[in-house]
Amino acid sequence: MARIIDHKVYPFARGSLTTGTQFSTLVTGADDTYADVEVVYVNVPESSGLGRVLEYEFNLIGQFQSSGTADGVNFKWQARNAGDDTWVDLCAAATIAADASVLASHTRKGFVAPQTNLNQPSIEVKCVVKSNTTAAESAAAKTASTSYVRIVYEQ
Repeated sequence: MARIIDHKVYPFARGSLTTGTQFSTLVTGADDTYADVEVVYVNVPESSGLGRVLEYEFNLIGQFQSSGTADGVNFKWQARNAGDDTWVDLCAAATIAADASVLASHTRKGFVAPQTNLNQPSIEVKCVVKSNTTAAESAAAKTASTSYVRIVYEQ
């Protein structure tokens, strides 16, 4: 009889303790090419043998900012089976209006069914950011330690 395993981790923005939410290093994308903000490896222990993944749940939080007031910011979250080459978009690219004055917090959350290139218990997850034009402005982002990944699978 299969056993259901529920594995939840908070893999983002590790570092020294703080009085509030921990964040990853602020990463700046210089043009309209996506830059990796943070890439994390979610390792599910495989010592007891793994079955099929039933579902993934993501609660992904980042802060985003443009360098000026003309160009907005595009970001998205992606995942893939650990070691695979092809990333799966977890959400459509989001566009945030230009505002150099503040980092704006945005959350993407929900359940994702297993699919091609995202159907194994051990996965990689990342946030990417870019300016939404090729102009001189840039986009910056960082991930929050309150982000989590939950994987439910059979054993």
